[in-house]
Amino acid sequence: MTMKIRLLIVDDELRFLENLARRLTLRGFDVTTAVNGTEALAAADRHDFDVALVDLKMPGMSGDVLLQRLKASHPLTEVIILTGHGSTEAAAHCTEAGSYSYLQKPCETQVLLETVKDAYQQRVARKLGIDGTRMEGLLRGTTGEDPLDILRRLRELEEELTPPDDVGKL
Repeated sequence: MTMKIRLLIVDDELRFLENLARRLTLRGFDVTTAVNGTEALAAADRHDFDVALVDLKMPGMSGDVLLQRLKASHPLTEVIILTGHGSTEAAAHCTEAGSYSYLQKPCETQVLLETVKDAYQQRVARKLGIDGTRMEGLLRGTTGEDPLDILRRLRELEEELTPPDDVGKL
């Protein structure tokens, strides 16, 4: 069983996709990439992802349609929309459809890591039925404010607190 946070990154811009995947892999994430919505859905059916980073504007299936389909079939997967073509209306639509966050490309790595941390924290809290106050208490011993340290601690908590019947489903 992996202790890495599992990310699905979906973007039709191959250079951006490869660069982002490399940066996040170097930071300890288990990264799977897809260049379109169809590939992303197939990957999500094969693997349980913690967080998906999804481009909004893609040929074929758009990011907002992919978001809706991912949330319908994999409700625990948190989805962060990344786009270079953002608007207030699109952000509102994606939020209503269930995205955790909506970020403009290019996005600073630290901002992206913070957002992934927050999305994963929400995923763990929902999965385990933990409220915000209890989550804060569980994370109290985490060293510093580094999002990678907090992500590692969240993953450990998820492993520790997941009932034995659900262990194989991680």
